[in-house]
Amino acid sequence: MLNIVLPSGSLQKPTAELFSAAGLGLTTTDSRSYEASIDDPRSAKVRWMRPQEIPLYVAEGLFDIGIGGYDWIQERRCEDEIIVVNSLAYSRQTSRPVRLVIAVSEDAPWEKASDIPANSKVTTEYVEISRRYFDKLGIPVKIDFSFGATEAKVPEIADVAVELTESGSSIRANRLKIIDTVMESSTVLMANKNAWHHPEKRPKIEEIRTLLLGTLDARTKVLLKMNVPTESLEEVLSILPSMKNPTISKLAGGESDYWAVESVVERSAINVLLPQLKAAKAEGILELPIAKIIP
Repeated sequence: MLNIVLPSGSLQKPTAELFSAAGLGLTTTDSRSYEASIDDPRSAKVRWMRPQEIPLYVAEGLFDIGIGGYDWIQERRCEDEIIVVNSLAYSRQTSRPVRLVIAVSEDAPWEKASDIPANSKVTTEYVEISRRYFDKLGIPVKIDFSFGATEAKVPEIADVAVELTESGSSIRANRLKIIDTVMESSTVLMANKNAWHHPEKRPKIEEIRTLLLGTLDARTKVLLKMNVPTESLEEVLSILPSMKNPTISKLAGGESDYWAVESVVERSAINVLLPQLKAAKAEGILELPIAKIIP
């Protein structure tokens, strides 16, 4: 059985929703409790923890698997004891990779990180990553831990911010400019290295991954069902996208001149596709949600 650690804070609700949709519903005895359970034979205990702490606890073997940011795996220097099983884009905050960037005042004369002068003051939550970054550049700097509002500290309090950004809008709004990218990060399913290589735990971890990825894949797709007259079948099939080939079968009744057609299509294309199918004489079109897609 697996010990699992999941992120509290802003990711707690979307994480719980993902697990529930995957058939791994989480229950707690109290809304303020950090303990949870999953009614699944693969799960032993579940804990909600701050994302910054999760890689360390997984690396130490206190938990077999966890969900958290790749940036914090690097910051806590846990990469040698952790296996990144898969990226998980399951919420607005995790829908695309974010960047850890070097940002300075838009009025600063520096156009690249190597221009930053020695003994500059750096503010960041990512002290260890920043230290390694500037050591590699050969630039001695003073790094202070930031408890938040990192962009607001440049240039009055610090010379440089090392900050996580998705679009860069907050950095620009604070009159800063990005002069380098330290790394990209995304939310990942991680596993303790020993657990990953354990003959009994490895299959369970892979099964959890399959359920989560199958649920995420299903969120972007829908199942279409429709009836199509024989004379329109070729046209409908020509405009109908599909994961592979659409499923078609003759309607019951022997002499029926209609075909039942099913296809899995991208949810984002459905509002354009439905009128086209109707114009091609498809009838009784049903759009159905999908719980999981397992390749």
